Amino acid sequence: MANLPYFLDTTLKADNRWVKLSALIPWSDVEEVYAVNFTSQKGPKAISARAAFGALIIQVKLSLTDEETIETIAENPYMQYFIGLERYEQKAPFDSSMMTHFRKRFNAQDIKDIDELLHSATREKSDVSDDDSDDDQPPSNKGSIIVDASCVPADIHYPTDLGLLNKAREKTEDIIDILWSNRSNIDEKVKPRTYREAGRKSFLSIVLQKRASKKKRHLVLKKQLNSVRRNLSSINELKKYADLSLLQSNLYRDLLVVDTLYQQQQYMYDNSLMSVNDRIVSIHQPHVRPIVRGKAGAHTEFGAKISISVVDGWSFLDTINFDAYNEGSELISQIEQYKDRFGYYPESAHADKIYRNKVNRAYCKKHNIRISGPSLGRPPKDATLRKGQKEIQRQDEAVRNAVEGRFGVAKRRYKLDRILTKLKGSSESLIALVFMVMNLEKAIACAAFIYLSFINTFRRITSLVQVSSQFMLFKALIIQ
Repeated sequence: MANLPYFLDTTLKADNRWVKLSALIPWSDVEEVYAVNFTSQKGPKAISARAAFGALIIQVKLSLTDEETIETIAENPYMQYFIGLERYEQKAPFDSSMMTHFRKRFNAQDIKDIDELLHSATREKSDVSDDDSDDDQPPSNKGSIIVDASCVPADIHYPTDLGLLNKAREKTEDIIDILWSNRSNIDEKVKPRTYREAGRKSFLSIVLQKRASKKKRHLVLKKQLNSVRRNLSSINELKKYADLSLLQSNLYRDLLVVDTLYQQQQYMYDNSLMSVNDRIVSIHQPHVRPIVRGKAGAHTEFGAKISISVVDGWSFLDTINFDAYNEGSELISQIEQYKDRFGYYPESAHADKIYRNKVNRAYCKKHNIRISGPSLGRPPKDATLRKGQKEIQRQDEAVRNAVEGRFGVAKRRYKLDRILTKLKGSSESLIALVFMVMNLEKAIACAAFIYLSFINTFRRITSLVQVSSQFMLFKALIIQ
């Protein structure tokens, strides 16, 4: 094949989205967060913080895999400028395996702190202070806060007791094979029996049937429990002749998870229970918990539960927790964070029914915050008052649609409806990154609004010809 001609215009467009994004992110603060991970001066030179954090933003913004992210960066000069490269290179800046390390080095709290700095910088540029009131007086309530919670499903098979025990049985059988082949006492009598064929056959007798009776399921579940118990006992005996350090780290971790899983399943079987605290639903991701949401699509979801607050189009990630919790208990802390962020309490709080408990109502009343939804007690007898209250409730529900829209964008546009990361910390970092990227889009819109406002103001003062040089200078400052 003939060599293709190579042309490259080294002049980048100032209005490109990646150039605009690079001007918004506080890279110096990102560098401080990133530097904490490197306490030793030994070893090869570390990849820069801008390259690491920029690659994570590109991945989330374009919904790419680790491999596709590196290939896309290698093909795009604007992305290479965004991650801080001084000149265009046709080769990949680093290996795709580094993306996992980047997610570990920027935890969820670090990303939320960077997001707060981004929001503060954008507010300082867009806000115009017109408050001439006495500084000694406490500030009055301003604005509104919209809160809600949702579940971020993890990428796991739908868990069943039989499926989990079958997977546990197969894991323990593999561990027995490894320990037996590496035993120190070669004269040991016989290999421990696993009856793997019988265990596999009993499992398939259920899963291959469309409808199996409860009695048969109970019988097969007992067989799987006995198989796992026998295998764990055999592993305990083999520890006398083979060290568990022979196992790979992930296989040893699975062994610990299987042991806890067996205890939970045996407890539920003996006591005829359907659930238990901290129930394991995935051997590979033991941090995932069932989250009962009662939605139409899925009554129970499996992943992290998050709480967010939306203020003027900005989405703030307040809580990430893989354990189920009552989101109604988060309202007070979310309002206090609003107070710390803006210096005053909100005028109104918009939330669904679960947030409107007596504790939250009393707190909002104390701080003169109107909480959405119908008030307690009987409705007023006056038809005009009832109509006015219903109109306010309708408007409150319309305002609350904004938070539902943010969840919709996060799950459909940025693939938060099923996260593919496996580690707990990586999953939390990915969730925080998604909301930060959404806020970056908001920041770009704010920067464009500031620029247009500046142009319109100067057009009213003098002609465009006289201030053209000022326009170019201001545009350069915005880009920088």
